[in-house]
Amino acid sequence: MGGFFGTVSKTSCVTDLFYGTDYNSHLGTKRGGLATYSQEKGFIRSIHNLESTYFRSKFEGELDKFKGNAGIGIISDTDAQPIVINSHLGRFAIVTVAKITNIQELEEELLSKNMHFAELSSSNTNQTELIALLIIQGRTFTEGIENVFKHIKGSCSMLLLTEDGSIIAARDHWGRTPIVIGKKEGAYAATSESTSFPNLDYEIDRYLGPGEIVRMHADHIEQLRKPNEEMQICSFLWVYYGFPTSCYEGKNVEEVRFTSGLKMGQKDESEVDCACGIPDSGVGMALGYAEGKGVPYHRAIAKYTPTWPRSFTPSNQELRSLVAKMKLIPNRAMLEGKRLLFCDDSIVRGTQLRDNVKILFEYGAKEVHMRIACPPLIYACPFVGFSASKNALELITRRIIKELEGDENKNLDKYATTGSPEYEKMVNVIAERFGLTSLKFNTLETLIEAIGLPKCKVCTHCFDGSSHF
Repeated sequence: MGGFFGTVSKTSCVTDLFYGTDYNSHLGTKRGGLATYSQEKGFIRSIHNLESTYFRSKFEGELDKFKGNAGIGIISDTDAQPIVINSHLGRFAIVTVAKITNIQELEEELLSKNMHFAELSSSNTNQTELIALLIIQGRTFTEGIENVFKHIKGSCSMLLLTEDGSIIAARDHWGRTPIVIGKKEGAYAATSESTSFPNLDYEIDRYLGPGEIVRMHADHIEQLRKPNEEMQICSFLWVYYGFPTSCYEGKNVEEVRFTSGLKMGQKDESEVDCACGIPDSGVGMALGYAEGKGVPYHRAIAKYTPTWPRSFTPSNQELRSLVAKMKLIPNRAMLEGKRLLFCDDSIVRGTQLRDNVKILFEYGAKEVHMRIACPPLIYACPFVGFSASKNALELITRRIIKELEGDENKNLDKYATTGSPEYEKMVNVIAERFGLTSLKFNTLETLIEAIGLPKCKVCTHCFDGSSHF
């Protein structure tokens, strides 16, 4: 997916930029980049590969070279960013959190207009450069960003650092990915994650609306485009992506996870000895489930945090699965002879679930129940860069549907309907395949209730196929 941070200050922005960007590290693991601007030095940019190390270790030693009161940074799971463009709009640096599904079509269209691409990522077009080329077709930055909204399919939120020392922040047209504005004395900031703010003394000022464009200065913000009425913010921000202390649309991630688990626990009739969370994103739900169910919370699995980053770091699926297994360590003393109920954010491929359940029984668990924070993932996401999935058959649900129906695309609406015979059969097959005592998924209604936004404002496409371009 990816996350960005940008700040404009009356004093040097470098420290805030460094730490603010680093607080987006849970959103991406491929590349990191920073860019600052000062009248004396102009644009200063640096990009590093993060696939085998962390953002801080790559950038800490070169912070002294960055100068200026305005800067943008990115943790990206896609292209090398930021890129710096010289155009009729002036020079600017740009970072994007984007997924463009019609990139080949747009590339051909731009090439036919005698445009060229200089930034290649793994021999493919850098989508951030493509977005920049769409922007410079406008007579103003606002018109250019609206041109992006008009042409892309997928999603795109962006920050532009301009040579007047301001930052333009533009949220995705449908609001699928967030931008949060923070404020403190003498500075404004924009970020994907409000977690960036507390330790840097920023307070949340506002949440940009869908398609809203603003220009940030050190002492004020000007609105360049009003937000759209319709919104489709990604529900998976609360289920998986978001850091527990972050808020989107005023809704805190940990609170949503806790509430979701609480509601499941209050309704669940299973007899268990304790509730446990699969680190990290399953913990908040498990704490809520334990309270709702009236059972203790036990930490039967712990995450070895000193060296293991997130499980989708390696590009190779086999290695990614190994990382997912190695970083989670079961605690025999806390699980032996017990009826355990585990909470997790989701089941995508099922790789991690299979390994976890096997070792839990080997370590003496009497029963292993699993509760999932969201409904089954039936549809691949065409809107944001969710995990490393390239097609629907990487989803365990679609593989099982193919086994049951002979066609992975048959009766998807029935399999997505909680309580239908097809749904119950699919869930039972997953439970049996992984040796679970029981398996239950959260309902879409409970998830939306926990998020606290109208269903029409939230994208739930991966669960029910309901969203649209």
